[in-house]
Amino acid sequence: MKTIVAGHEAVTATEFAELALGIDLELFTGSATESAMERAARLDVAHEVLAELRENDPETAAYAESLLRTLPLKMQRSSGRRPRPTVRRPHAARAAVAA
Repeated sequence: MKTIVAGHEAVTATEFAELALGIDLELFTGSATESAMERAARLDVAHEVLAELRENDPETAAYAESLLRTLPLKMQRSSGRRPRPTVRRPHAARAAVAA
């Protein structure tokens, strides 16, 4: 069964929340790659939107406020080295039988 909100098909739970609540989740959660200046600007806008939501939709405001307390997932940074291949060693019993 498809989940359709306002004529748009939501593929993920995040998309469904964005369509159903009408808020951009990344505005409140941030991005793992944003700079300190981008974060400060995003939080300024998020707090303004939150203040407006508190007046118009307290339930959505509570959800958005909880999103502000979450941290974005950090992307793994590459060390510049390739991972070492795993070496499989024969089981001791097999090595004894083969000898």
